[in-house]
Amino acid sequence: MAFYVYIIQSQKDKSFYKGFSENPLARLQQHNNGEAHYTSFKRPWKLVYVEEMKSKRLALIREKNLKKATTERIIALINSQKNIIHLFQS
Repeated sequence: MAFYVYIIQSQKDKSFYKGFSENPLARLQQHNNGEAHYTSFKRPWKLVYVEEMKSKRLALIREKNLKKATTERIIALINSQKNIIHLFQS
């Protein structure tokens, strides 16, 4: 089973939200359907970053680390080779 950390960007105010999921596309849909209270006020959201982790534990550690990241660091990650978002786009 794969575990992922993801970053979504609000199309309303361009802010970022960082999270963890086993299925980033399904999780994006939940955010856009208003099923996640914290993100429901900034819909719609766009998936901009996905990184696969070897375990749930490592994914949760990485998510916590990303939540502390500056906007500049987030933008650098989005543009980095770590970003496997192309595997989640059709």
